[in-house]
Amino acid sequence: MNKPLSGQALDRVDGPAKVTGSARYAGEFPDEGLLYGSVVNSHVARGRIRHIDCDAALAVPGVVAVLHHLNRPPMAGDDESYEDADAAHGQPFRPLFNDRVLYSGQPLALVIATSLELARHAGSLLRIEIETAPHQTDLLAALDQAHDAPAELPKPRGDFDAAFAAASFQVDATYSTPNEHHNPMEPHASTVFYQADGSLHVHDKTQGTQNSQDYLHKVFGLPKDRVRVCAAYVGGAFGSGLRPQYQLTLAVMAALQLRRSVRVTLTRQQMFTFGYRPRTVQRLRLGADQQGRLQAIHHEVTAQTSRFEDFTEHLVEWAGMLYRCDNVATAYRLVPLDVYTPLDMRAPGAASGVIALECAMDELAENLGMDPLDLRRINFADSNGNEGKPYSSKALLDCYAQGALRFGWHQRDPQPRSMLDHGELIGWGMAGGVWEALQMKASARARLDADGHLWVSSATTDIGTGTYTVMTQIAADAAGMDLREVTFQLGDSSLPTAPLQGGSFTVSSVGSAVRQACQALRGKLVAQMKARYPELVDNEAEDFEIRAGQVHVGASVYPLDELEARVDAEPSASRQGFACATHSAVFVEVRIDEALGTLRVSRVVSAVAAGRVINPKTARSQILGGVVWGLGMALHEETQVDHALGRNMNHNLAEYHIPVNADIGEIEVIFVDEPDDIVNELGSKGVGEIGVVGVAAAVANAVRHATGRRLRDFPLTVEKLLG
Repeated sequence: MNKPLSGQALDRVDGPAKVTGSARYAGEFPDEGLLYGSVVNSHVARGRIRHIDCDAALAVPGVVAVLHHLNRPPMAGDDESYEDADAAHGQPFRPLFNDRVLYSGQPLALVIATSLELARHAGSLLRIEIETAPHQTDLLAALDQAHDAPAELPKPRGDFDAAFAAASFQVDATYSTPNEHHNPMEPHASTVFYQADGSLHVHDKTQGTQNSQDYLHKVFGLPKDRVRVCAAYVGGAFGSGLRPQYQLTLAVMAALQLRRSVRVTLTRQQMFTFGYRPRTVQRLRLGADQQGRLQAIHHEVTAQTSRFEDFTEHLVEWAGMLYRCDNVATAYRLVPLDVYTPLDMRAPGAASGVIALECAMDELAENLGMDPLDLRRINFADSNGNEGKPYSSKALLDCYAQGALRFGWHQRDPQPRSMLDHGELIGWGMAGGVWEALQMKASARARLDADGHLWVSSATTDIGTGTYTVMTQIAADAAGMDLREVTFQLGDSSLPTAPLQGGSFTVSSVGSAVRQACQALRGKLVAQMKARYPELVDNEAEDFEIRAGQVHVGASVYPLDELEARVDAEPSASRQGFACATHSAVFVEVRIDEALGTLRVSRVVSAVAAGRVINPKTARSQILGGVVWGLGMALHEETQVDHALGRNMNHNLAEYHIPVNADIGEIEVIFVDEPDDIVNELGSKGVGEIGVVGVAAAVANAVRHATGRRLRDFPLTVEKLLG
């Protein structure tokens, strides 16, 4: 048998296609006679469309049609489902459905022309009259309209009020986080090829081809076997592709209406006209005894949502599972506004909720006169108090120890403003991180062709995480074959069922299915060979090797037949009775020039316990990306809204600030050894989200250490630092 490939830091198998440009994305597939659509969006936040004048647009040579709510093709009605696999509670948005304007940026019309330039020009000639109505887009101005969120909150335990009142040390602080938009490198696009028989072949920017297929089936009443959705390559998504976005609906509308192939791509500005990480106001109350043991925890959140859906995140439960405490209560409320529905964004809920939790823990440590790391060690929980279950594994103490050692935490002077270097204030901060290690149902097919090449497939996607590579590694190991003789196929709704790619559960879910399918295929091969060749009956399964299109057993060589196996994998039964999660410890150094108000993060050490890491190279890249995201949350990212107009103002990459190379210092990633044979058969927990969790809080804690000032309103901009 070959040396195991899982656990090796291998290069991406899709790397050559991406760097040479042969990888095609949703908006890059050609077709003869392809038409192009340009979306015209609302400039008001609430109202009704009174009139649409299309004459000037239609008079432009090359303009084929203008679609709007009065002439679109049939769609599912008010009483029919528009839900998808990531839908929020309520009534999902219906593009071009009626004359109602629900938010600024809402698509009101689609101009279709023979070129994108013509379509955009003609779109500027549309005249849309809207009768405006009063709107509200400011969370803080509408807090009195909040209602309980339809979230599954953990049951309260103990008596928080009594325990908090009796606690020797208390923290009662409020933190706020802003709206943030995903901004992947590839804008959303959909190319719909209209086939001669009326079926559709769609290339979509999505994190779930089968979710998009099912959505189109519901909205347009199309049989699923008449709709094929593909997403071979995705240029980043971070949650923005979990739900079918409106460009998909509009492209299919146009293709059905015109019986032509149509492409609709969104501009960078239009990337700000759908889901985002929602603004939150979070109140954290912590009570502890004189030894620092937590006696009471209350996490209360108010967040924004749209008027047509109640979007909820996992915002408030992290304290009750990360730390040991007998008296825990949570509350989660939503304020409906004239905005689009928020959307899951990398580490949804945890990225925001842990900011407040870990800043509050730092404030508690300061009140106690205790090292922040010691406080977290004292309150370590080996079981999930929310569920009353022990963890399948939790190497968080090792994360604390290894991260602190590598960072040099023992040299920290706890006194604020005590560390200086060349006129700059130096601050050291840390935070813990947690993310659920989930596993979903998934299917995979393995096929061995006559040439001895193994083709493994599942409908999952690769949003840049390395899915192509790790699935190839898992398949090669399970089949006992060389990596070069294995091809993994994904991103096609016609392939075996896979869940959405999100939540850091792709490897545990699809990877388990791939492993089982390849093991089943190998089992078929061994059984076939033993039945066909009696002299092989006594050979062990590992004696059979597939190389160069032949079966090798010792010095003997045998011909190979085509074989196939398909497996529907369920979540591991061993998980029952256990809580499963990834954990991290993040240590950050900031340098601040008070005269200029400049703040930079010079060092980050992220120690992560994520079970078995299938490919340390791609996993490290995931953590690096997560840390950069966390720095963006801490210092840069904020979608600014003109509430008088109800409109996003900085809807571009010039004014929506994200970290660039010059903002990033040294980042070191440590993968803590964490064997776990309970979480799933691969022992993998996933790393896509854990990298971002806790980073922003660690930065804020470092700023407090450097300056003596506690900033609770994110991002921590120059104005706030100087103010």
